Amino acid sequence: MQSTVTPTHCPYCALQCGMNLTPVPGGTVRVSERADFPVNRGALCGKGRTAPALLAPGVRLTSPLVRSPETGALVPAGWGEALDRIAEGLDRTRTGYGADAVGVFGGGGLTNEKAYALGKFARVVLGTSQIDYNGRFCMSSAAAAGVRAFGLDRGLPFPLEDVPRTGCVILVGSNPAETMPPALRYFTELRANGGTLIVVDPRRTRTAEQADLHLAPRPGTDLALALGLLHLVVAEGRTDEAYIRERTTGWEEARAAAMAHWPEYVERITGVPVPLLRETVRLFCEPEAAMVLTARGPEQQAKGTDTVGAWINLCLATGRAGRPLSGYGCLTGQGNGQGGREHGQKADQLPGYRKLTDPAARRHVAAVWGVDPDSLPGPGRSAYELLDALGTDIRSLLLMGSNPVVSAPRAAHVEQRVRSLDFLAVCDVVLSETAALADVVLPVTQWAEETGTTTSLEGRVLLRRRALPAPDGVRSDLEVLHELAARLGGGPSPEKRFPTDPEEVFEELRRASAGGPADYSGISYRRLVEENGVFWPCPAPGPEPELEPGPGPGPGPGLEASQAAPAPAPAPVSAPAGRAVHPGTPRLFLDRFATEDGRARFVPVAHRANAEEPDDEYPVLLTTGRVVAQYQSGAQTRRVDELNAAAPGPFVELHPRLAERIGAAEGDPLAVVSRRGRAVAPARITAAIRPDTVFMPFHWAGEGRANTLTNPALDPTSRMPEFKVCAVRVETARS
Repeated sequence: MQSTVTPTHCPYCALQCGMNLTPVPGGTVRVSERADFPVNRGALCGKGRTAPALLAPGVRLTSPLVRSPETGALVPAGWGEALDRIAEGLDRTRTGYGADAVGVFGGGGLTNEKAYALGKFARVVLGTSQIDYNGRFCMSSAAAAGVRAFGLDRGLPFPLEDVPRTGCVILVGSNPAETMPPALRYFTELRANGGTLIVVDPRRTRTAEQADLHLAPRPGTDLALALGLLHLVVAEGRTDEAYIRERTTGWEEARAAAMAHWPEYVERITGVPVPLLRETVRLFCEPEAAMVLTARGPEQQAKGTDTVGAWINLCLATGRAGRPLSGYGCLTGQGNGQGGREHGQKADQLPGYRKLTDPAARRHVAAVWGVDPDSLPGPGRSAYELLDALGTDIRSLLLMGSNPVVSAPRAAHVEQRVRSLDFLAVCDVVLSETAALADVVLPVTQWAEETGTTTSLEGRVLLRRRALPAPDGVRSDLEVLHELAARLGGGPSPEKRFPTDPEEVFEELRRASAGGPADYSGISYRRLVEENGVFWPCPAPGPEPELEPGPGPGPGPGLEASQAAPAPAPAPVSAPAGRAVHPGTPRLFLDRFATEDGRARFVPVAHRANAEEPDDEYPVLLTTGRVVAQYQSGAQTRRVDELNAAAPGPFVELHPRLAERIGAAEGDPLAVVSRRGRAVAPARITAAIRPDTVFMPFHWAGEGRANTLTNPALDPTSRMPEFKVCAVRVETARS
């Protein structure tokens, strides 16, 4: 057994914490501290520490499963039979109903190589436009707002190391103490350095407990709150007029829109008292530098793009974007939520964050792929719209790395649509609730058994390295696509068009991304090892030198684990004159924004009501989120004993006044009912939530499935569903 310690990264959230892995008997690994990685500096949360539990036999899938025509049950099968069934199922649909009757659904946990290959497979082999991924449910609203204002979307336009050095952070709808615990130290250090932390959240979360100021707005009113703050900035003479004049456009229209949201009006909408609004403006404007960071709270709304845009307007009006230690940023959720949408598995995008509707982008990527640009399909449906079309317009689905039966809004309806498919194939590491409905399930490699890149919330491209071989019967997603391409007509040489070696795929991704907004062309596996990651954009300086091949099986291509160089000093913001290799771009927009004229764009926005407001039948607001011991749909973390002991099941968090009104005691089963369905979970009574609001975590299936209740109303720009707010009634459910 290989005993080398392999430096790699956690499989969970977008921090992509560094960790070391050492193989141990039983086909798994031991996790140990990796202090050289600058983001987490050795710290890990419980999910990261226990991640190897998913590698154990009996927990994960180790054989393909096919649906028995005799019994209707999933039964073990050989890889040849399983792949043949998938190819036959997809081809039958394509032949009978057309290419767009075949759908592809990906995941924000797939590596860049897998996301790239999946998008290429959908468009080149299947010829379908119907591809999207669960990252649409993550930060698509922030992405849309960022592109609209700055011309470019990267979660954080600066590294996390800048956070403790700024003067004030407004953290909107984010709870890193539970969603990414190692990141909390940055906010702790901010306060220790004399800076101020302001948390905006309807709940007094563990993060809000650490804040200097906590604002608890009514769910769905973050847009009005941001506009009210901007109104006060103008009224109090705190705008940066020189910055606005020199680096922005559209201020007069945005200013006029904000001035219609006077403080008392905003207080009535949000429930945040005017004195707290004024104190927030003072704390944000007095320091030389400040930041606004958003997460799913303001983004997962049917007005999420405008909501994020309002917070960006606040940064622009005060000169807090494109300056050192200042700016707007988004805290990405999924492990590769950033990279996953940059390289082609999103409905409207090609690799390098290119637009599928851009003729020049189509020509460039088609040349890399060796196809006619006119053969590439146009944009398809967004994630929820794709799921809603299953069984009608879309008759077959290939799904990789997602569990929409639990994670999608209006989940009972989505489950019904999944069940109505003619054919479903799922690639996953465990038998998720969605995989259990499939006609064919393929067991694929996990993070510790494969090499590949991810892109963290900072825009730092990282290399995860293989620490141990996959068990017999398990193959990589790249091998799956290679084999399916050979069966479905992926060209005369699928071994070349769909390689199985991740470094070879990454080299093609580099060429495909070259010149695009997310330019990876100057990044190589070797650089990622030597430099502990590289920030994009990182263009190639010119003709690329011939790359050295990796060492083959082992901890990963480029360098053996024992040869990995220690972390260097942070790369400079721009390459020194004459330097041949671009250093990467840790900090964006310091000279100009990524718009045609180099100026940031104000966008005028106005408050509007939630897609669904309370009424006599549904008088309470529901908001959803995560708990520290579980992750996303829980398909993986719910299989880890230690995590289940800490968070064994769903619950309904409600205020004592609401509990008294409905006659509920701590632990009583409560029914939460919306226009879409009913969920039941125990009561958790706390004064840390607003009396007009209840909270449910969304990690569980069954009767406690929170997404049975959530509203699929979509943002008109980002197509983000309104996960964060819907109208419900709450009642006791005692038997």
